[in-house]
Amino acid sequence: MRSLTLKLTLAFLLVGLIGSLLVALAVGLRTRSEFDVFLSTRDRTTLLNALSAYYQANDSWLGVDAMLEQTPPLDFYGRTLVLTDATGTVVRGRGPYRPGRSLPASALARADPVRVDGAVVGYALIDVPGPVIIPIRGDPRWAAEAALLERLTTATAISAGIAIIAALIVGTLLARTLTRPIRELTLATRALASGRLDQRVTVRSHDEIGELARAFNQMSADLGRAIQARRQMTADLAHDLRTPLSILRGYTEGLQEARITGTPAIYRIMHGEVEHLQRLIDDLRLLSLADAGALSLNRRAVDPRALLERAALAHVVQAEQQGVTLRVEAPESLPSVPVDTDRMAQVLNNLVANALRFTKQGEIVLAAAAEGTQHLVLQVRDTGTGIAPEDLPLVFDRFYRVDPARTRGDGSNSGLGLAIAKAIIEAHGGSIRVDSTLGAGTTFTMVLPVMHSN
Repeated sequence: MRSLTLKLTLAFLLVGLIGSLLVALAVGLRTRSEFDVFLSTRDRTTLLNALSAYYQANDSWLGVDAMLEQTPPLDFYGRTLVLTDATGTVVRGRGPYRPGRSLPASALARADPVRVDGAVVGYALIDVPGPVIIPIRGDPRWAAEAALLERLTTATAISAGIAIIAALIVGTLLARTLTRPIRELTLATRALASGRLDQRVTVRSHDEIGELARAFNQMSADLGRAIQARRQMTADLAHDLRTPLSILRGYTEGLQEARITGTPAIYRIMHGEVEHLQRLIDDLRLLSLADAGALSLNRRAVDPRALLERAALAHVVQAEQQGVTLRVEAPESLPSVPVDTDRMAQVLNNLVANALRFTKQGEIVLAAAAEGTQHLVLQVRDTGTGIAPEDLPLVFDRFYRVDPARTRGDGSNSGLGLAIAKAIIEAHGGSIRVDSTLGAGTTFTMVLPVMHSN
């Protein structure tokens, strides 16, 4: 983690360093450029004043070359000074602007007029195109200007240094702030890996790191619930195995020691316990296959109404004995569904059996309806005791029983039925949910894809 903090600090420092250097360079270049323009403008004025004074004293341009060479008011650093009379005829120049020639109109337009008492007596071309570079250092004439420029350069360098130091300090603080939640996540992850499942981290922001912290907290909570569910499942499985095994052991020891006599009733009890063990093993195997995605399904197109009627017929006698009305609600024109009929019968039988277990009077409705053109909805509704709100999220958990006693009762309730129903429905590409109101009844809703003609 220290390496990430260091990397972020160096990154902030590098950004600050580059920014400071670029600003210092830009300020320095701009300052020097403006300074040179200032000097050039000032010295142009000095030159024009000197030329005006010379003409006023001599009433002509004769001898002006000697004056400019002996006491030049301005160094032109290799640039040409062209001087003309009032008519534009060159009196001082070189190259294409030799004396005696007329200054071209384009050049004359760029020339500065030399005035004496308001009258133009000549033109001075001193702004020949090109960069103005005036070497002021080491020249006593520019000592004050050189000192000013030196102070500006020093101030810029000091400002850049302060900016770099500030970038280092701020970068270090920001890096530590940004990596703090990551350090907390690292410590919490290590604690979680060591078995401390109560680990949570503080969510400090709504950015990606905050999302990561929330995801960790959710993962930690889910992992804790999963481990608790595994422990509970192990305990429930041990309980469900212990009960029939204890019964079988008691009878076999009694028969072996001749304390009891084998009768058809005793053998029926022993056989029933063996069947219960076999069902439990089969249920666990089905769930393991579903978890591995290896649950085989023998699908074929089936009329949904036929599925519901088959489930109702299997429980009609028990319903009549309990005084419960069992009926099917399904139109005739429903689309077929591609399902494994035996697996779906297992699901519906489990749901109806649960409904009968918790409905002492009233009715149970098996309904089917189309949902658009892609899905079919199957429902098992009862008017029984209902399920408490705190139990609803857990009804599909393995070995979970809604009844507080959490016992086998008649031996048929292993606590795996709804988990198996969910696994079978999802293996068909569907979904199942439960809605319930305590004291009013429960509705299990299954959504399945329909069969298409193609």
